[in-house]
Amino acid sequence: MTQQYESLSMQEESNTLKRTSLFQSHVSIGAQMLPFAGWEMPIQYSGILAEAKAVRFAAGIFDVSHMGRVEITGRDAAKFIDRLVTGDVLKMVVGRARYTIICNEAGGIIDDTIVYRLDEERFLMVPNASNADEVLAWLNHWKDTWGSQIELNVITEETALIALQGPLAKEILQPICSVDMSDVRPFRCVQGQISGVTAIICRTGYTGEDGFEIVIPSESAALIWKSFMDGGAIPCGLGARDVLRLEAGLLLHGSDMDSSVTPLEVGLERYVNWGQGEFMGLPALQESKSIGLSKALVGFRLVERGVPRHGYHIVNEHEAIGTVTSGTYSPTLDMGIGLGYVSLEFSTLGTRIAIDIRGRLAEAEVTAIPFYSRKR
Repeated sequence: MTQQYESLSMQEESNTLKRTSLFQSHVSIGAQMLPFAGWEMPIQYSGILAEAKAVRFAAGIFDVSHMGRVEITGRDAAKFIDRLVTGDVLKMVVGRARYTIICNEAGGIIDDTIVYRLDEERFLMVPNASNADEVLAWLNHWKDTWGSQIELNVITEETALIALQGPLAKEILQPICSVDMSDVRPFRCVQGQISGVTAIICRTGYTGEDGFEIVIPSESAALIWKSFMDGGAIPCGLGARDVLRLEAGLLLHGSDMDSSVTPLEVGLERYVNWGQGEFMGLPALQESKSIGLSKALVGFRLVERGVPRHGYHIVNEHEAIGTVTSGTYSPTLDMGIGLGYVSLEFSTLGTRIAIDIRGRLAEAEVTAIPFYSRKR
């Protein structure tokens, strides 16, 4: 399960790694730490499969403080963000969160992100850790180009970001929270206190379960982490997070998508608001839609034993027709699952393909995404 992270370790071992404010908390309970996107992060504690199971059936906590956090404020903040993402930001009311995509002029995906509207003129954008610097540079470029009346404030290092996920997440959070979380629906955010600490509490996540992502001052991170552990949450690493997000059909930038593909090719067209007016990459996306696609990102499940991995070939009649972008063993479904690009002729649900697993062809079937959906 840690194969992809171990390869990252070899690539980054010579770099100076950043540490989150929870580093000592992780080390003190025996976390396995490895480099990830320039940070020294916990990959697992008790074991990836056990941690994934805890999130599916109880609750787990993740340190995701390596993710970027940029506050965008000012009278033009909504208009500015609206011109740079594929979703309609102008119509977001205070307390709403929106998953959206940042495209370049060619429609390629610079990053996917969640935008939170904290006040009328104050937004929080959370880019992926590996793309945080590029996204900030992109924001600054267009701020200077357009002369927008906004301010950009990077709060990544002065804050921590903890994800509390699982069916018992609300039960653990509510006793120590000043806000009635029953009133906070998915993709909403509120400001309140947790164990007396001022926090931005967002009902979002990356696991396919109910849960919360919480922004707090970095100096209070250890206190909140311990409060959640005392409430019964199981510490989980990035290994379990990757398994959970793939089961839920959630994509990973840098693996499943990058600036060479568009939201249409990765199956994210539903997050493109064609009627919102001009936004970056819109003309290219309109042209792509009119021409039609030549490839698509599909989900597949193995119909025999085996674990697909990033980079493995997708095969039809002994000819490579694509490459696995994400793959794992799903403990929830007890089977190998994955994502990969294939030409449209092989993208129909039920199409039989094979995955080349170190020279052995394992039979697989194109299937619907997500692989797993929680009971509502």
